[in-house]
Amino acid sequence: MSDTQSFAIYHDLWIDSPIEKVFQAISNPSELINWWPKACKGESELNGTYNFFFTPEYDWYGKVIKYQENQSFHIKMTDSDEDWNPTTFGFDLSRDSGKTKVNFWHIGWPFCNDHFKRSSFCWAILLQGLKNYVENGAIVPFEERE
Repeated sequence: MSDTQSFAIYHDLWIDSPIEKVFQAISNPSELINWWPKACKGESELNGTYNFFFTPEYDWYGKVIKYQENQSFHIKMTDSDEDWNPTTFGFDLSRDSGKTKVNFWHIGWPFCNDHFKRSSFCWAILLQGLKNYVENGAIVPFEERE
């Protein structure tokens, strides 16, 4: 593996909901907690800081590097663990066939290790939770999320 090689996660999904509602679910801390972290604080703006709290051992931070309302929301991790710290994740939204298309990506993983593989699997499950939350108001209890 060369020094410049990294690994990435990509998922696309379609949500039968207005783009504004999807954008709020991916960028508003009070809505993120309904499908991803246990607790979340953050400033929904460019250069805003987000705190993603999962457990005391997984109390992570990221910086908003792209914020285009109803279009794009990207976070660069700043204080997490050694696998997540070099990474950036994002959501890019568009309308497609009357639905909101979500292009999700999580790039910059230094290794294709067990943590990368588990995170890829977990993102797929969590994004299904996002879809169910936005479309149906379904909230999976934090302890039951992957």
